[in-house]
Amino acid sequence: MRYGVLTAILTAAAATVVGCSHTATTSTTTSSATATSTTASAAGTTSSAPTGPMLMVTIAAGKATPTNAALSAHVGQPITVHVTSDAADELHVHSTPDHEFAIAAAPNQTFTFTINEPGKVAVELHHLDQTVATVDVTP
Repeated sequence: MRYGVLTAILTAAAATVVGCSHTATTSTTTSSATATSTTASAAGTTSSAPTGPMLMVTIAAGKATPTNAALSAHVGQPITVHVTSDAADELHVHSTPDHEFAIAAAPNQTFTFTINEPGKVAVELHHLDQTVATVDVTP
């Protein structure tokens, strides 16, 4: 229930669209950046969630919500993206280094990452060619 409210708030705070200039490279995780992917169980087990911004993404019938939500985070703060999707896609975080996460056609997928340089960072879906959020990262 609270995720629906969060999604509505983030959607209402949408910013300008940031395009992708993605090349065919894959990201690597270094000691200065963390990227993890987990899938939550259908039973909805409770665990301590990372402290930081959360983004709820739904992909259904060829459309994703939200569209270019505005998030704020500090350098090194965990950012969590929860995805429910009816189609495979790829979540791409345009940070340095960048992060890429494979999205399956499944509910309750969770991806957590950090951004270690200040600036505006686009988070997009590659197959749908859509920016779902822009993160304003401050020191």
